[in-house]
Amino acid sequence: MPARRRKQSNAMLYTLITFVGLFIATTTVAVIYYVKAEEYKTDRNDLKQKINELATEDERNEKGIKIGPRRGRETYLGLLTDYVDETVTMIVGGVPAPGDSAETKVNKADKAVKEALNLAAQPEQITITDPNRIGLVQTIKDLVAALEATTRAKLDTEKNLEDKQAEYARDLEINAEAFKTLQAEKDKLQQQFDDTKKDYDSLSALLKQTTSEQVQTLRTQLQQAEKDLNDKQDKLLLTQAELKDAREKMKLALDELAKIEPGPDRAVLAQEPDGQVILIDEKSNVVHLDIGSNEHVYPGLTFSVYDRGAAVPNDPNKGKADIQVFDVDETYSAARILNPDVDNPILKGDIVANLIWDADRTNEFVAAGDFDLDRDGQLDPDALVRIESLVEKWGGKMADMITIETDFFVLGKQPTVLEAPTLEEQEIDPRAQQRHQESLQRLARYNQLREKAQNLWIPVFTYEKFLHFIGYNTQVSQAGAI
Repeated sequence: MPARRRKQSNAMLYTLITFVGLFIATTTVAVIYYVKAEEYKTDRNDLKQKINELATEDERNEKGIKIGPRRGRETYLGLLTDYVDETVTMIVGGVPAPGDSAETKVNKADKAVKEALNLAAQPEQITITDPNRIGLVQTIKDLVAALEATTRAKLDTEKNLEDKQAEYARDLEINAEAFKTLQAEKDKLQQQFDDTKKDYDSLSALLKQTTSEQVQTLRTQLQQAEKDLNDKQDKLLLTQAELKDAREKMKLALDELAKIEPGPDRAVLAQEPDGQVILIDEKSNVVHLDIGSNEHVYPGLTFSVYDRGAAVPNDPNKGKADIQVFDVDETYSAARILNPDVDNPILKGDIVANLIWDADRTNEFVAAGDFDLDRDGQLDPDALVRIESLVEKWGGKMADMITIETDFFVLGKQPTVLEAPTLEEQEIDPRAQQRHQESLQRLARYNQLREKAQNLWIPVFTYEKFLHFIGYNTQVSQAGAI
């Protein structure tokens, strides 16, 4: 074969071999690619199935709404697991175990909630109207509402109990007072019975004696009574002598004390002026005084007004008028004229005085006797209490007994002693004897205080003079004045 022909045959052979090799290689690659594609498809389907097991496509499309936005590079499944852990922690408390599944955690939380509901949600405490709303939060709300209702009921019960206890205490006090009164009446009746029985026994024993024996017995009793009377008279004379001696010694001691340190004449002090009129407003019936808050003057204080340049007179009718302070400054005060007298007007420089009030000290008063405060002709049973209120109103103070500290003694009328009731009157009114004894005690106190005031040279004022010296004489008849 010629050389040119041989070269063409070799080229075709090489081409054929190359084509066959490429075909085999391509076929091999295609087979390998197909096999790999099938493996990838199978893996994709498996992965898709696993993903669907975690969340459906609809759920995945709404994952941002159902679960919430991811935090950093955390997966939605991890985020959901964190939410489950937080929810279980809020319900049960404490940190869930790391190895527990979400189902285990939820079951534990559900069990804890049911146990709490069984423990706390009693039928008589909580009424569940909707079974679908049963839950820990709703149960807590229901428990709080039930607790508030129970608390309100408890408070109402406690208040009712306090009211009942107060009522019971009042009843006890009333019963105790009634028992005390009945006991006192029983003791008096028992004493009367004992005295009557003693007299009866004496008379019975006397009747059993003969006439001569009776005469002798009576004579013996008379002699004993005379002896007892003489002994009492001797003791009385001795006591009176001792009392006289004690008074003389006390007078001497007071005289010696007065020589060393003479005390103030309180009767004179009572008649010293407290202030002076410095200005008069006749149109408004107002006067201005030279004393103010620096001297402890206050609104409502009253004074009597007297002529200038003279001392306060003893006669209650010598005063010009009564005034009452209504405005106070540091160095002066204003007072309205309560009873202006056109025939005897207040002038500049006139003096004012109040017995109780004093700028520098607190006066102490003692009162005793019967008083007709409102001058209606009837004695007032609460007079001493009202006089005490009047004294304290002007800055003074009251005491029960006279001592060397007493400044003034207000003396009322001598108390009237009630007649001793008969046995028949005592049967009608068991307290008649008690009132009789009380009247005797009031008279004894009256005489004792009056005598002690005289011995201690304490100024004694009648009720009229007392009102005169405090500038209250014209107001006493007004309603509510005392």
